[in-house]
Amino acid sequence: MEEYKEIERSIITKYRKDIWSKFVRCISDYELVKENDKVMVCISGGKDSFLMAKCFQELVRHGKFKFDAYYVVMNPGYSDKHLNMIINNAKRLNIPIEVFNSDIFDVVNKVSSDSPCYLCARMRRGYLYNKAKELGCNKIALGHHFDDVIETSLLSMFYGSEIKTMMPKLHSDNFIGLELIRPLYLIKEQDIISWKKYNKLEFINCACKFTEMNHITNSNSKRKEIKELINNLRKVNKNIDDNIFKSLGNINMNCILGYHKDGVRYSFLDEYEE
Repeated sequence: MEEYKEIERSIITKYRKDIWSKFVRCISDYELVKENDKVMVCISGGKDSFLMAKCFQELVRHGKFKFDAYYVVMNPGYSDKHLNMIINNAKRLNIPIEVFNSDIFDVVNKVSSDSPCYLCARMRRGYLYNKAKELGCNKIALGHHFDDVIETSLLSMFYGSEIKTMMPKLHSDNFIGLELIRPLYLIKEQDIISWKKYNKLEFINCACKFTEMNHITNSNSKRKEIKELINNLRKVNKNIDDNIFKSLGNINMNCILGYHKDGVRYSFLDEYEE
C-alpha cells in the first residue's frame, strides 16, 4: 500500500475515535459544510492544517453529500527551505495544493516590525478571503483545534477582561457570502501530535520570518503561558480542559453580572426585582 494511503487509513482506523469521529461530529453538529458548498482548505504547512486537509479529502470521497474542496497554501514570504518542505509534504500526502504568493512579511517588516503579529494576522485573513472569492468558494477552513479554543478563551479572561471564545464558524464582515469554519474544533492537539508521530511525519513548526530574525520570541508569549497553566491544572484535574470547553456552552444567564451584544451592554440590574 502506498504511504499516503496508509496515512489516510490511520485517520479512520487507529485514530477513528480521537480524530475522524470528532471531525465528522464537528462538521455535523455545527453545520460547517453543506451540500454544494465550495470550501477553500487553508494549509499553513503545520500539522494541524495538513491533517485537516486529509480529513477533508476523506469527507469529499465518502461523505453523505457532495461538495468541493480546494487546497490552498498562501506563501507570505517563507524561506525556500520552509516552502519546499510544505510542497514536499503535500506531495507525500497526495494533497493537490495551489500555492499563491503575497508580500505580507515584507510589508509587515516595513510597517510594524516591533509588533508584527496583529498586522500579519489581519493581512493573512484579507489575502485568504480574496483568494476564496477568486476560486468561487463560499467557505474558508482554518486548522484551529480544541486547545486553541480553550487557550483563546482563557487569554480573553485573563488579559482582555471579557469572556469570549473562538467560534466554530463565523460570517465575514467585509466579504459578503463568505464564512470561516474551524473543522478541528473538537480535536485535541495531543491526538494530532500522536497521529503525526505514528506516521513519522515532520511539518514546519513556526515559519515566521520575525521569529527567525529574533524580532519576537515565543519564550514569553501569553499563549505559551496559558498552555503551561492548563497543563499544570490537568495534573490536578484530568478533565480540566473539557470542563473549560463545556462551560463556554453552558452559561447560566441568571448568575452573571452583565454581558454585551451588538454593541449594547446589559446588566443583571436591568431585570433585577426587589
